[in-house]
Amino acid sequence: MPSISDRTQSRALSAEQAADTRIGRAITPLVQAHPDKSGVVLLEDAYDAFAARMLLAEGADATLDVQYYIWRYDITGIMLLDVLYRAAERGVRVRLLLDDNGIAGLDKPLAALDTHANIEVRLFNPFVVRRPKWIGFLTSFPRLNHRMHNKSFTADNQATIIGGRNVADEYFGAAQGALFADLDVLAIGPVVDELSDDFDRYWSSASAYPAAAILPEPEEPDLAWVVETARECSTRTEASRYVCAVAESEFLKTLLDGTLEFTWAPVSMVSDDPAKVLGKKPENGLMSRQLAEAMGTPEHSVTLVSPYFIPTKAGVEMFRNLERQGIEVRVLTNSLEANDVAMVHSGYAKYRKPLLEAGVQLFERRKLPGTESVERQLQNSLMGSSSSSLHAKTFAIDGERLFVGSFNFDPRSVHINTELGFIIENPELTQEIEARVREQTRDTAYEVVLDDNGDLQWLEYNGGEVTRHSHDPGTGPLKRLLVSFFSLLPIEALL
Repeated sequence: MPSISDRTQSRALSAEQAADTRIGRAITPLVQAHPDKSGVVLLEDAYDAFAARMLLAEGADATLDVQYYIWRYDITGIMLLDVLYRAAERGVRVRLLLDDNGIAGLDKPLAALDTHANIEVRLFNPFVVRRPKWIGFLTSFPRLNHRMHNKSFTADNQATIIGGRNVADEYFGAAQGALFADLDVLAIGPVVDELSDDFDRYWSSASAYPAAAILPEPEEPDLAWVVETARECSTRTEASRYVCAVAESEFLKTLLDGTLEFTWAPVSMVSDDPAKVLGKKPENGLMSRQLAEAMGTPEHSVTLVSPYFIPTKAGVEMFRNLERQGIEVRVLTNSLEANDVAMVHSGYAKYRKPLLEAGVQLFERRKLPGTESVERQLQNSLMGSSSSSLHAKTFAIDGERLFVGSFNFDPRSVHINTELGFIIENPELTQEIEARVREQTRDTAYEVVLDDNGDLQWLEYNGGEVTRHSHDPGTGPLKRLLVSFFSLLPIEALL
């Protein structure tokens, strides 16, 4: 690995500097009117989530701090890179921190953007060999197996967007209209300072390498090529829906004139220490521990939404103990037809019976046509493709506390990758999410139950009709055989 001793040093804006920006001047009176609380808006709609990022970048006066696990060089990825470039052109300092496992095809444009005086790109836990990149897994698997799964987009240390979405077309257009296709949160107030401090921690960590130290040196015309590509992209027919979403959105106007409706609540950030990637796990630096402490002990109910749900034996026992105490546990995850990566699904499938025997209510999201999980596309060469329609990561406790972020309920999120999220203490918002889960599970998911013989059954509700399936719906025998085979392998810790 190259030396990083000569990296530039930088930090987020101070509170005084941040307040003296357009966004700061607009939201300061709102924040002052709600002491010790942060304002949040759920970004459920895919196009709204895209437009919010674009418009936050356009509204920034001083800084943009952007951190993602996946960034694709497709329509939305190009448009968001372009808005960062345009912000830099008007004097905004842009810091772009990307996990190096999710930026296929971006070496040339990132290297070019990094030459801009106001843009600095860093790659988290990078691959030294760029082509073929997978060679790195053969030589440095223990290091490269750890990834930065965090997602955040922060303008002027005043407003931030965090959640489940990465930057790729699939995240901003798939499963349009379905609440749990994905979920982000826009936040203002004290929690933004916490998020900015956390970004600084990752930006200056031992795993964040300047792009210039990793990527091939760009040619002089490369930046002009990147700009021209972005201009050409915005004229494509496929881009029109995103262009219209931004043009028709009132987000920036209402944010700047103080009329955007926020839910005000105590909000806290939970995040892994970036040293986790290096195999160091400080006791208080693990997000899973912070999350457990912050969410408290459930008394009535737990509602969990996780696209990749691998509870492990310890998790099953935890849910069993909750049910024994009379606490209702409801879980929504992907069905095998929606998540056709047999190796990953196997880590969950073997726990279905124990979960149901423990009393857990289990629902599996049906496949929605035309959607595909980008994370699993990255692993096509090893494990096939996926068409997952569920990507949101959220859970609610007792109708009072809500988590939204990047954390999946699986061993990889707990032990291997770094994660980020917000805990929102607001009964109204939490109960709204719980109600929507109950509503959506009946309309868009299979309910998994045990029949009188103790065998699995999948109940599909269509209006007043109920169809019973005796095996994973929408799947063939080969796929089910693969799930059974993979469930016997000692690979759970990697999933």
